[in-house]
Amino acid sequence: MSVSPTGCCPPFDPALYRDAEVHWDHKRFVRDHVTSFLHVPLNMGRKIARAEDRIALAHAGTEPQLVLADERTPFGSDIYIAADKDVPDAEVAELSGTFRTRVYDGPFHDARKWVRDMNQWLCAQREHVEKIYFGYTTCPTCSKVYGHNYVVLFAKVARDEDRAEA
Repeated sequence: MSVSPTGCCPPFDPALYRDAEVHWDHKRFVRDHVTSFLHVPLNMGRKIARAEDRIALAHAGTEPQLVLADERTPFGSDIYIAADKDVPDAEVAELSGTFRTRVYDGPFHDARKWVRDMNQWLCAQREHVEKIYFGYTTCPTCSKVYGHNYVVLFAKVARDEDRAEA
């Protein structure tokens, strides 16, 4: 059975990021801060909508759309929405490096298990995790419609031999 778009978030194809390696060299993102309470975002939808509006006005959208979160503390996170050029009236940040990705499907309360799994997987490959970003693929409403809550973990990595040389 094919999945029809909801008019909000497009269906996500997990094959795009399943155990993949991504190289970014100054990849642009609109960055904003989200207020959270114990990692539950309180204003994420509003912040993403504002960033998406600015990106659309600047004709800076990317395909597929990419929304990352840096869960810095239990009370706030930074969100990054991909843009293919600078966006007026927005803070633009750039990410560079090698990122390993894994796709998870399930409730957000499984995030600790996902991070543990990601770290074990990369350790077995002799890679060291420098930072993990959570890639949100759909809004909560669309994830219910599609029957999947896919989250992609993007781990910025360094190989053990690279760390030894530093």
